[in-house]
Amino acid sequence: MSTGYANEQAPRGSTRSAAERYNSRMTPFSRALAPLAIVAALIGSSAFVTPRSISRPTATPPVQRATLALVGGTLIDGNGGRPVPNSVVLIDGKTIVGVGQVGTLTVPTGVRVISTEGQYVLPGLWDMHVHLMLVGHGNYAHWDSVSPPLWASTIIPAAAKQSLMAGVTSVRDLGGPLEELLDVKRRINAGTLEGATIYTTGPFLQHKPYPGTERFRWGISGVVDARAKVKRLADAGVDAIKLIDQDEMTMDEVRAIVDEAHARKLPVVAHAHRPTEVRRGLEVGADDFEHTGMQTAPGYPEDVLSRLHERTAQGAKGPLWWTPTIDVLTNYTRRRDDPEYLDNPRWYQYLPPEVVRDIRASLQRLDTLAYYRFVPDRGPTLQPKFRQLRTSGARLLIGTDAGVPGNFHGYATPEEMVTWVRQYAMDPMETIRAATYWPALAMGVLDQVGTVSVGKAADIITVRDNPLTTIETLRDVQVVVKNGRLVR
Repeated sequence: MSTGYANEQAPRGSTRSAAERYNSRMTPFSRALAPLAIVAALIGSSAFVTPRSISRPTATPPVQRATLALVGGTLIDGNGGRPVPNSVVLIDGKTIVGVGQVGTLTVPTGVRVISTEGQYVLPGLWDMHVHLMLVGHGNYAHWDSVSPPLWASTIIPAAAKQSLMAGVTSVRDLGGPLEELLDVKRRINAGTLEGATIYTTGPFLQHKPYPGTERFRWGISGVVDARAKVKRLADAGVDAIKLIDQDEMTMDEVRAIVDEAHARKLPVVAHAHRPTEVRRGLEVGADDFEHTGMQTAPGYPEDVLSRLHERTAQGAKGPLWWTPTIDVLTNYTRRRDDPEYLDNPRWYQYLPPEVVRDIRASLQRLDTLAYYRFVPDRGPTLQPKFRQLRTSGARLLIGTDAGVPGNFHGYATPEEMVTWVRQYAMDPMETIRAATYWPALAMGVLDQVGTVSVGKAADIITVRDNPLTTIETLRDVQVVVKNGRLVR
């Protein structure tokens, strides 16, 4: 919506006071009436609107200092309320210091202004289930044998940057090599590497690692070992614990992992591929379940649903999180049958040519990959399973399994959101919050990030169309701000 002055884009790197252009074009009287004109336009009424018929907005306290201003777009701040037209977001360094509207929040003199007019402003997206050590290769055994020397130097940084450039400013890695993930995480946090903020569990904890995967899958042998491995991960600085194949462990081992993690204030994220994985996870108090699971079964067993409902009824325990990672299954056949799908150069950005050639060669026949062998048979079961999860009381999160064969970082996140809305009838606002607000709460950092709010990290994106009516617009992010720095 127009604010009554020219739609300008401040030149990148310009030190000229764009703020003065925005502020000076509005007299005190026009500043007071601008919000009224906005309301009138939204109502679409032909009646004459006067200051007496609509109350004037309260002036926002002035911000004395800022380094960047996003001005003019409609703000969807992640809290779930009504979008704010003609928004102003002021950033000082890495932090949001002001949120308001044109005419009520003044941009300080000398601030670099980025016009967001005609765009929609949102918090940076989260992907709550990625594997940064994987970048879409179709042969796990081969990839596990050739990729380790490149993990820290090339693969993980490339995946993190692919995510960031698609507007995914935070990712949760749920299974990968500990030292390499933490190394890349630290470099991104220090600002020496450009990429999405990484939250990670480090290696999977499971009964027995598959041959050749011991660097990122740790076997559990007894209660003492279970506690020791959780302690090692916690001391290293992980953000959560990843538990899989818990139906193959003893209950004492499963309980020891969860109890030790909770004692160290770490959430436990558990696989939900098989019924007893869910049963045991619920019994010991796992915080989050991953995937829709249950293979070709038409839905979740009644006793699993009953236990799930019992858990979500206990509000004092907090939300039960569930990350369905459903798009990779839902749209497999479309990608399989699309000869152009693998030709998009965005999937391979920041990777060496020899790695790209290897990935592409491995994906020439998606229908021959063991990973997707039973996916066509699972397709008809996905709708009822998603519906059961959606009505269970669990809080669903956006996550994608990005990195698995043919499922690329950055690309996968908006695809999951589009699939939720278009194929599973999820509300667009709740879908956006499942990729912003709720992930930050799940990871215990909502006070730091997850919404466009004063005092939080300036992780912000813009898109061209209204995502509440055109969720597909998230496939083409226009602006990406990470920790207050314009990266796209």
